[in-house]
Amino acid sequence: MSNLILLFLCLFLGIFLRKVKLFPKNGHLALNAFVVNISLSSLSLYYIPKIEMNWQVIFPVAVQWLNILLAIPFFVLIGRKMNWSKGMIGALILGAGLGNSSFIGIPVIHALYGESGMKTVMLVDQPGGFVALFTVGIAVANYFSGGRSSVKETILKIVKYPPFIAFTIAVLLNIFSLQIPTDLDEVFAKLGATTVPLALVSVGSQLRWQKFESEKKPLVLALVFKLILFPLLIFILYFFIFNQRGEMIEISFLEAGMAPMITAGIIANTHNLQPKLTNLIIGIGIPLSFITLAFWYFVMKYFV
Repeated sequence: MSNLILLFLCLFLGIFLRKVKLFPKNGHLALNAFVVNISLSSLSLYYIPKIEMNWQVIFPVAVQWLNILLAIPFFVLIGRKMNWSKGMIGALILGAGLGNSSFIGIPVIHALYGESGMKTVMLVDQPGGFVALFTVGIAVANYFSGGRSSVKETILKIVKYPPFIAFTIAVLLNIFSLQIPTDLDEVFAKLGATTVPLALVSVGSQLRWQKFESEKKPLVLALVFKLILFPLLIFILYFFIFNQRGEMIEISFLEAGMAPMITAGIIANTHNLQPKLTNLIIGIGIPLSFITLAFWYFVMKYFV
C-alpha cells in the first residue's frame, strides 16, 4: 500500500509544483537527465547481475520490440486508408509503438511486485525499449520526417548512452558471475531508489490538458492500440499460445499495457512529427494508462 501511496503522491506533487510555479519551467529536463543517466544506470548495475539468465528472459525483452514492429504496419495501413500525412503516421508509430517502461513502468511494477519485479523491468527497458527506440524508432523518425541518420551515428548513440554502458557492464558481471563489492552495491541500490519519486514528479510536472479536434481520430486510435489492442495480443500470446506463467511473464504483460514512452515522443517532436498530436498521446495516455493497467491487472489475476 505504501508503494501505491508514493506513486500517486509523487505524481500529484509534480502537478502541484507546476501549478503553484514552484517548479522551474523546464525543471523536468534536469530530473529526466538524472533519472535516465544515474538512476536507471544504477538500477541496471544493481539488478541485472542478480538475474538468473534462462530462455524465459526473451519474453520481457521482446515486449517493446513487438510493440513497435506491430505498430509500423498497423498505422501505415490505416494511415494510407485515411489519407493521413507521413508526419502523422510517423507520430502515431512513435507515440503508440513503445511503452513507458521506466518513468511509469518502474513505479507501477515496484508498487505491485516490490524489489523482485525490478529485474524484469530492467530487461523490458534496456535491451527492449532502449535499443528498439534507438534503432527502429530512429529509423521511423528519419523516414517519416524525410531526415537521415547513418548507421554509424545510430550505433554511436547507443554505445555512448550511459544506461546502455551500465547495462553492458551488468550483463558481463552476470555472465562471468562476478560480484560487486557490498558497499558499492548498496550505493547502486540507493541511487536506483531515486528513480520512482523523481520519475513520477517529472511526469506529473509535464501533464497538461490540450484541446483537440482535428487530432481526435488519430489520438483515439493511438491510445486504443497502445492501451487495449497490444496488451490484449500479449495476453493471448504469452499466457495462452506460449502457455507461460510466473512473475516475469506477468510483469512482461503489464509492461505491454504501459503508457506511451516519453522519450519516443521527444524524438518525434525533434523530427517535427506532429508535435501537438505526440504530446496529446503522451499527456492523455499517461493518466489513462493507470485505469487500463488496473483493468488488465484484474483480468490477469482472474483469467490466469
